[in-house]
Amino acid sequence: MLSDLTYIHWILLILGIYNIAVFCVYGLDKTSASANSRRISEKALLLLALFFGSPGALAAMYFFRHKTKKISFQFWLFLVLFIQAGLVYLAYYFLNN
Repeated sequence: MLSDLTYIHWILLILGIYNIAVFCVYGLDKTSASANSRRISEKALLLLALFFGSPGALAAMYFFRHKTKKISFQFWLFLVLFIQAGLVYLAYYFLNN
């Protein structure tokens, strides 16, 4: 079964698992924020999103209502998401032409 997977399937599987992990890290930071304990820095959260974890970060942001009032954080997260969408489009365009 696993040997039948193509490269694109492996990439999607790894990205899916990674985005679930990013979602959990954002949830952990929200829990830490509610408990007034040690937090994960915004730079670290954005760095997780930068490596194609932005779907998980965005989902967690709205699911946990975390960082939704911080406009500067949202700006950077959406900028990362926009750039990633452009990279995916370019990869799809060049691989299919």
